[in-house]
Amino acid sequence: MADSKKPAKGPDRKANRRGAARLAAVQALYQMDIAGAGINEIVRVSGAPKGSVYHYFPDGKLQIAGEALSHYSKQVVAFIDASLSKKREPAEKVTALFDAFARRVEAGDFKLSCAAGTVCLDLDADVAELRPVVAATFDAYVAVIAGHFPFNDRARARSFASLLLTAIEGAYIRCRADRSSEPFREAGAWLATLVRRPPR
Repeated sequence: MADSKKPAKGPDRKANRRGAARLAAVQALYQMDIAGAGINEIVRVSGAPKGSVYHYFPDGKLQIAGEALSHYSKQVVAFIDASLSKKREPAEKVTALFDAFARRVEAGDFKLSCAAGTVCLDLDADVAELRPVVAATFDAYVAVIAGHFPFNDRARARSFASLLLTAIEGAYIRCRADRSSEPFREAGAWLATLVRRPPR
């Protein structure tokens, strides 16, 4: 049966094209650095006309990458929150979080990385304006993780959340190199032990 829904027009069509280009940028950033995620790659993945990409994103690749990261970070925050919410005990939360990331890299056949981490590794002078976007992305991850580990005070919870995020970003690199999710599971096991007996 043919789809009777008419093609989007006006603002909806514009939003769809912007969204397609933004999603394509995220997909490109998963697999390569910011230099590799060029306009041509974004056009190829999104299917949007090249002229429309430049029209909707007049500042070019960096504008697309910035909007893509902002959109991507909201999805990851929801993913982290859902993973941590499945358990009640702190150690179980840690294990659940790292197991969830392990399954995430397995589903991507070990070809995908954290888009924010990928951009961060390429923050030279040409893309320095993306630094605040990446920093805000990581801060959002730390904030959602910290909310699940109250400890004795907020600063201590954020410090532990920062440690977990550092382990997550490092595990992404190891997983791609080893073509294995073991780095996530191994880190999760050790960090779960740490949270059972936190340093004073």
